[in-house]
Amino acid sequence: MCVRSHPTVGLTVRAAPVHPSAALKVHLIGVGGTGMGAFAGLLQAAGHEVRGSDTRLYPPMSTQLEAAGIPVFEGFGAENLDWGPDCVVVGNVCGRDHVEVVAAQARGLPLESFPSLLEKAMLPDRRPLVIAGTHGKTTTTSLVAWILTVAGQQPSALVGGVPINFERGHVFGRGPAIVLEGDEYDTAFFDKGSKFFHYRPYRAIVTSVEFDHADIFADLEAVKAAFVRFVALIPAEGDLVVAAEDAGAMEVARAARCPVTTYRVLGEADDVRAADYTCRVEAKRGGGRTVFEVFERGESLGEFSTTLVGTYNLGNILAAAALARKEGVSVEALRDAIRRFRGVRRRQELVGIASGIRVVMDFAHHPTAVRVTTTAIRKNFRNGALHVCFEPRSASSRRAVFEAGYAESFAAASRVYVGPLFRPEKIPPDQRLDPVQLARGIAQHGTEASAYASVDELAQAVLAAAAPGDTVLLLTSGAFGGLADKILTGLGDAVMFGTADDMPEVQALCRSYELVPTVMDDRTETLVLRDAEGKVVGCVSLRISGAQALLFNLAVARERRGEGLGWILADGILRRARILGVNQVYLVTTGAADFFAGKLGATPATTAEIDPALREAPQFAAAAERGVCMKIDPAYRRQARA
Repeated sequence: MCVRSHPTVGLTVRAAPVHPSAALKVHLIGVGGTGMGAFAGLLQAAGHEVRGSDTRLYPPMSTQLEAAGIPVFEGFGAENLDWGPDCVVVGNVCGRDHVEVVAAQARGLPLESFPSLLEKAMLPDRRPLVIAGTHGKTTTTSLVAWILTVAGQQPSALVGGVPINFERGHVFGRGPAIVLEGDEYDTAFFDKGSKFFHYRPYRAIVTSVEFDHADIFADLEAVKAAFVRFVALIPAEGDLVVAAEDAGAMEVARAARCPVTTYRVLGEADDVRAADYTCRVEAKRGGGRTVFEVFERGESLGEFSTTLVGTYNLGNILAAAALARKEGVSVEALRDAIRRFRGVRRRQELVGIASGIRVVMDFAHHPTAVRVTTTAIRKNFRNGALHVCFEPRSASSRRAVFEAGYAESFAAASRVYVGPLFRPEKIPPDQRLDPVQLARGIAQHGTEASAYASVDELAQAVLAAAAPGDTVLLLTSGAFGGLADKILTGLGDAVMFGTADDMPEVQALCRSYELVPTVMDDRTETLVLRDAEGKVVGCVSLRISGAQALLFNLAVARERRGEGLGWILADGILRRARILGVNQVYLVTTGAADFFAGKLGATPATTAEIDPALREAPQFAAAAERGVCMKIDPAYRRQARA
């Protein structure tokens, strides 16, 4: 057992002896964090025994940990270590006086950060692909992992969010590549260096370099220094992919010993050779998809399409494409993966629609991210007002140093609602952002804004102001005190994407009609309808195979039938089919042929014209024996609801 000294805190920490083949018993303090929870799942998938502790758990991490069967101790205490772990992983929010840290040291248990244990337990004999940058890390990491998965390479991955295609923040595969979100934030109280210093990058992406994390970096030059050190870790035989239009990223790229590949989203007049990988949005846009042409060193790779919104997301796609091509991914697999990529939870995620009002959540908390996200949402939802709710929650967003930047970042919003400062006692008073002053600054830049002392007050203000056709955008790095649910339930019946938490209610509703229960996977979309109390009173699912899809399990609770809810659900899922590039939707019905024909324009179909992958679905086979086969064009002209 080695001993490492960390003079920054005057503490000696025993490092865990880890061999990649050794099965460990690992306890994680703060396991409910997005990164920690995903790491817990990855460790367990790799064969280690994992438990953890935390105070407040909320979806999606609570759901992931429960689904993985990882025991979680509620609250912190020395007794949480009685199960006998081999080492204790310390989250970067834990101080040296944390009760479980003190208990672990008293028992002689080695302390590890999750990046250091990841390095020892998961990186030997693997090829790390590390995605770094101030913005876009999570989406780009998720997309790289998804592309390699579609290409059949069986990668592992650790993501600081929840990719919708995987429904969890980790992937454990048998292939050589491991895709890692490279965070520049510090590692633990005994290791104040950036997390990505532990990741042994073989290939890497740097999306952008701006001043962020004001609690650990003094200025932009300090941020650049961390990225320079990271880039220098890439071996000469590796690769660095970097955003050509980001000055900070290009500056740190000069430290690379390896080949550097650039990418850039083109304007109308830009040369396709302006970077190694470029793209240009085509004149057409329809069905909620962005269609664009990709160029590889000036040569066209053809037309691609995505459901992601905003120019910056096209940049993320280009970065992922460039890295994937270095990994040997074919153009065909690349095109298919990008078309099927569904984004990341809480990244421009439409969480529900109620009374004609859309509620969208996004993780944006840096002034630049706030600006580009609100602008992208405004362009995507042009009709109606844009109500933006901002929670100063992250370590940086709670600091006054970014107040001027935030004041200029909400120009695309119709009205801004500034929530209460999260845990203000953690920020020194002289450095603390003032929500009231921020609201005044936003108003001075021409956008109506108010600050609220509680989430409940904020929710009531939104409910009073929002009207059908409007969009409510929640910007937060956490749960925002349950604001999304408060707004949706306050509006009444709400249609939203189904999650793993909804499946028990969905399956019970299906069974009540003797339908084969819905199962969540990467090719199935489910919408649920919740009433004002949060109960699931309706559902519908869509299984996708290429340009075809199967609509199934459209069900409404018996006590709510006759209210037009079936039409709302069917219309919503067909809109989603259109966005996902589906051009023909099939279904089998035993008693609702008139409804589908009259309201949705369905016409008779034969089973022979349906993709075999859809015919093999148990929901189709069960109904086909006794029902009528029909098809719907997702671009149907909506009929007025009776």
